[in-house]
Amino acid sequence: METTVQKALQSQFSAALKMLETAVTDCPPDLWQGRLWQERKLRPEFAEFWYIISHTLFWTDLYLSGSYDGFTPPAPFTLVELDPAGVLPDRVYTRQQLQDYLGHCRKKSADCINALTEESAARVCHLVWGDVSYLELLLDTLRHIQEHTAQLNLYLGQVRNNPARWVSLDQ
Repeated sequence: METTVQKALQSQFSAALKMLETAVTDCPPDLWQGRLWQERKLRPEFAEFWYIISHTLFWTDLYLSGSYDGFTPPAPFTLVELDPAGVLPDRVYTRQQLQDYLGHCRKKSADCINALTEESAARVCHLVWGDVSYLELLLDTLRHIQEHTAQLNLYLGQVRNNPARWVSLDQ
């Protein structure tokens, strides 16, 4: 893999995770279980601030793996996110637990991107929503991080009237 592509991916993953980290850090305790929206199809708890972070990190971790086979998130996180019945974790994760998971995802993204080759980038990943190359899965994961980070930051910005700072490069 061309080092230019790896550097760009690494920079953008790092920046996206930095923005997510800022949302985790900036959330006041009284908003940790605040609901960003009233979900009509699922229970409203699926829109709680902490859960959106947990959901984002779980899928980042899984998609960096490129496969469901053999994937296990670090403790105390579980595979409940894969339950087709739409089950919440058995606890509200703490800020520290989610910051630790974020650190895990930051390291894993760096390791995966540094190990990227033409062959591994082209590897087909079979997911419930379709088959994509690993490189495309990385790009999709990056968009997923940004989608939920934007939701969290919009919520915090509206409640605190203090918008989040954009991170172009995390250096």
